[in-house]
Amino acid sequence: MDKEIIFLVEEAPEGGYTARALGHSIFTEGEALDEIRSNVRDAVRCYFGDKDMPRVIRLHIMKDEVIAV
Repeated sequence: MDKEIIFLVEEAPEGGYTARALGHSIFTEGEALDEIRSNVRDAVRCYFGDKDMPRVIRLHIMKDEVIAV
């Protein structure tokens, strides 16, 4: 059992966010970060079921920021 699962959360080009697990085939999306948090929990529960559930879900949120020079 992994103690922790890590998701890479990125802004989607069409709006909203996507979340992809590192090391597992889990992907979800949502319009806002609160929705991503909820969808990630649901996706992890569905993927693992009652077996080998990680104790911690870590979200690594990537955000592009452009500043003028």
